[in-house]
Amino acid sequence: MDRMNYALADTEIPTHWYNLMADLPSPPPPVLHPGTKQPVGPDDLKPLFPMALIMQEVSTAPTIEIPEEVQQIYRKWRPTPLYRARRLEQELGTPAHIYYKYEGASPVGSHKLNTALAQAYYNREEGIRRIATETGAGQWGSALALAGAYMGIDIQVFMVKVSYQQKPYRRAMMETYGARVVPSPSEETNAGRTILKQNPASTGSLGIAISEAVEVAATHADTHYSLGSVLNHVLLHQTVVGQEAIKQMEKAGEYPDIVIGCAGGGSNFAGLSFPFVGANLKKGKKTRIIAVEPASCPSLTKGRYAYDFGDTAGLTPLVKMYTLGHAFLPPAIHAGGLRYHGMAPLVSHLHALKLIEARAYPQRACFEAGIQFARCEGTIPAPETNHAVKAAIDEALRCKQSGRKEVILFNLSGHGHFDMQAYSDYLSGSLQDDVYSEQELAAAMADLPSVP
Repeated sequence: MDRMNYALADTEIPTHWYNLMADLPSPPPPVLHPGTKQPVGPDDLKPLFPMALIMQEVSTAPTIEIPEEVQQIYRKWRPTPLYRARRLEQELGTPAHIYYKYEGASPVGSHKLNTALAQAYYNREEGIRRIATETGAGQWGSALALAGAYMGIDIQVFMVKVSYQQKPYRRAMMETYGARVVPSPSEETNAGRTILKQNPASTGSLGIAISEAVEVAATHADTHYSLGSVLNHVLLHQTVVGQEAIKQMEKAGEYPDIVIGCAGGGSNFAGLSFPFVGANLKKGKKTRIIAVEPASCPSLTKGRYAYDFGDTAGLTPLVKMYTLGHAFLPPAIHAGGLRYHGMAPLVSHLHALKLIEARAYPQRACFEAGIQFARCEGTIPAPETNHAVKAAIDEALRCKQSGRKEVILFNLSGHGHFDMQAYSDYLSGSLQDDVYSEQELAAAMADLPSVP
């Protein structure tokens, strides 16, 4: 019943991506060349990305048209449903109305396919035959693997080793779609071999996996690199989520007072929130926007707003972001998609401008919230999404205490069907709240690159 109330026809899915860059009160700091420390130009990025994505990265156009072929494939699962969590509201005894956008409805079970399809399309149009990438929990790798199958492009995935071991079915999913999956750090790249020489037992990180994928792309003329989060064009492609949500909230006759998303690199958070940030900036709306991250990898809440590499080996351009230091190795939490040392530059810029809020939670509290949600609403969230669920529940309980009837919207960015070992660990009592090493964090912060 609730889904039917807030459903959109497939003809109502967005035909354009929304570009927040056009509405910012001030532009974000430029991306710098790692050698010269000067702003990068298109030619600096050509070895890694197709020119169409490079131009989207710097575009200030209000909208960018979605290619018709990509729109057609979107229609296989878009628009995704918006649900009202009535049973959860009753469980909490809150006057708040809780809504969630369900991106787990995609073929790969998460929001990641929104940008994977676009990136594979533009690479194919430029004649690229292979893409190298990284993945943490496997949601991004699964999405790009399917996009590669759709577009006829070979995909090589460097999967963070701890997730490679924890999530064998994600790995099998990627291989089913035709991708080659390698645990990272690996012996296949100089970056991987260097890490293994320093620490043979390394569980890996997204920063290390990025280094390996970038190295492969930079040393093979027929190969490009693809990133599932962080970069402007990735966040741009995800705005189909928030645009749909605005239309669906109109159908529900409400508008959110609070918008929440989990945040690692920033893609699903941006996808839901950026259209609402734009409404705050352009239309005078007062929606609170909350990014939620793991307490063991708290870039927004504990990091420094500074220029840093996007990878561990220092192969990428320098971007200004909230960072824990590119050498920081997060604990091996189950929310592998959030184990990244930095936050997307655009999300970081919004936080620096105080246009969004940030908070961090330990993983056990997030799993407790995820189980409570699952028992009320039926859907088992991915470990990453549990951070958003926890924040939504906390905000609903705040409304209960104050008696305020607020409208809460969060992004259920992916289902947890491939993450049941994590839930088993929680239910058996073996799941621990990993705490990052203050000494390692201080060392990583001290190793930030010097930028004039």
